[in-house]
Amino acid sequence: MERPVINLKMIITVHWLLTTWGCLYFWLPQGYIWSNYAVLAIGIWAIAQRDSVDAVAMYLIGMVITILLDIIHIAINYERMSPGQGSDALRDQFRFSVGMAILSLLLKPVSCLFVYQMYKERGGDCSINIGFPDLTGSRDRTSYQTIGEQEPHRQPSTSS
Repeated sequence: MERPVINLKMIITVHWLLTTWGCLYFWLPQGYIWSNYAVLAIGIWAIAQRDSVDAVAMYLIGMVITILLDIIHIAINYERMSPGQGSDALRDQFRFSVGMAILSLLLKPVSCLFVYQMYKERGGDCSINIGFPDLTGSRDRTSYQTIGEQEPHRQPSTSS
């Protein structure tokens, strides 16, 4: 089954909107805001440089890092900043903000799959060798010379 083509502009717009909505109620630390907007800026660089493999790779790595950072920020700051006996409007704003931050976190792995597809389309090659043999059998072996069809080795003639 072929994955649908998702535009990088749409991914960045959705994550920008969800990050902005996640920060409506001031409960997340500045690190959350800076990390997410910095990765979005790298994504804008990836849009501007249409042929750059490095820009998409950096955006993909940044997205993976912000997934981990978002989990930490949301887990640490949820109970600490939740409004106790405040007004209903503040509680609703806090719930909406938390919901958008969690929705952004849940959409990031899906976005990473689409960004990885864009990385491969731009010519990126993710060949990480950790010591295990290639079990897929997908190596291109057309440039190898066959051993069995070599010319016979001739001894140089010696003149006496």
